[in-house]
Amino acid sequence: MQLVREMLDAAFSDVGVFDAVCVTFQLAFGATTISSVLGIFLGLLLERARFAGKRVVIRVNRTLMGVPPVVIGLVVYMILMRRGPLGKLNMLFTVQGMILAQVLIITPIICGMTYTSLVSKAPAIRTFARTMGASPMQTQWLVIRELKKELYFAVVTGFGRSISEVGAVMLVGGNIKGHTRTMTTTISLLKSQGIFTEGLTLGVLLLVMAFVIQSLADFFQRGEKTDENY
Repeated sequence: MQLVREMLDAAFSDVGVFDAVCVTFQLAFGATTISSVLGIFLGLLLERARFAGKRVVIRVNRTLMGVPPVVIGLVVYMILMRRGPLGKLNMLFTVQGMILAQVLIITPIICGMTYTSLVSKAPAIRTFARTMGASPMQTQWLVIRELKKELYFAVVTGFGRSISEVGAVMLVGGNIKGHTRTMTTTISLLKSQGIFTEGLTLGVLLLVMAFVIQSLADFFQRGEKTDENY
């Protein structure tokens, strides 16, 4: 690990690239994990629930899927600032605060994609399960299993949004070297300093890392045996 740190520090200017890589993946995995649990659960709940104003809730969620991240960053900043409602938690300019901001950005995306997949395919799966005498719990598990590819795609989309985020993490994290600086905010910093070659190189490195991680995820997903006979 120390060798990797020295190699990165030697290849780039004094911007703390190794720490930025660590923070980036800590942030991406943490935010994606929390958002996946919340988003999939809320998507399942929204698809099954029947209540007045459901269409409004769906439209609000779809609106939040495209909300500018910098707006979420500003809202979280105001909540976490010393005079804000959660100021006593001291989460501003921390990785935990950045994760909170990204969870608010990513959860509506995963929830919306989960809901859309469920609406189009879940009714037919439930009908089949009922004809086979499945219990409600077995039926719900069958729905999740049959839609695992769609859910996987939703999670991958959330991960991609997380790892590429700049605005919200810049506001909430403060881009502090060695603490809250990420690869994307480092690229922004290098650009502002006119060091375009290093910024582009770091961008390529980020893409390669994301590609490797998603390739591994694809590999493990394909390795799972699927029982086509239920």
